[in-house]
Amino acid sequence: MSAIRQLALPFIHEAPFDPADFLVGPCNEEALAWLDTPWPANRLALWGEPGCGKTHLLHVWTARGDCMLLPGQMLRGLVELPTQGGLAVDDADLAPERPLLHLLNAAAEAGLPVLLAARTAPARWPTRLPDLASRLRAITSVELGVPDEAMSRTLFTSLLAARQLVVPEPVQDWLLLRLPREPAALREAAARLDHAALAAGRRITQAIAAQVLVDPITIDLA
Repeated sequence: MSAIRQLALPFIHEAPFDPADFLVGPCNEEALAWLDTPWPANRLALWGEPGCGKTHLLHVWTARGDCMLLPGQMLRGLVELPTQGGLAVDDADLAPERPLLHLLNAAAEAGLPVLLAARTAPARWPTRLPDLASRLRAITSVELGVPDEAMSRTLFTSLLAARQLVVPEPVQDWLLLRLPREPAALREAAARLDHAALAAGRRITQAIAAQVLVDPITIDLA
């Protein structure tokens, strides 16, 4: 296991956010439907645990029009707004409060829709600015849930394919019985398998998969 941890990867794998790759299931179909629905006050927030598909849905929405996608933690000062389309803010709960307030106000004045993604509903964010708190409470919020067993299997297979990993179906079955169902945990497991395959120089076996599961799969909730 230590050899796997010390392995220097020759590349960094980027998560694909192609709209065609978004997996639709009971856990996210309501959120997906909201993207095609007029939003109250032109604002909508998608929230849920890490890896549930919030960022992917933001990419789905921005790909449909001339929309700007911003990382919340990078908001600084006044943002130059697009002349049309809309704004999407990922990790909006990590955005500095005053720039986020200015962004919401400016978008409202310009008549631009704003789509937020966060780990909790905006009404629950610990906000110090009263004006921002009142605006957040008024935003319609839609939760993305945990995938069911069938969708978890489809997601895991998709994650492995994205990394071009060959994992026999019996080994996948064995792993899925032991992995948490949360998308973030499945992503971490796929990354560990990728490391293990490079370290071993061969296809994934159950023995290698067992090494990957020596340490508990954890989800970063920072």
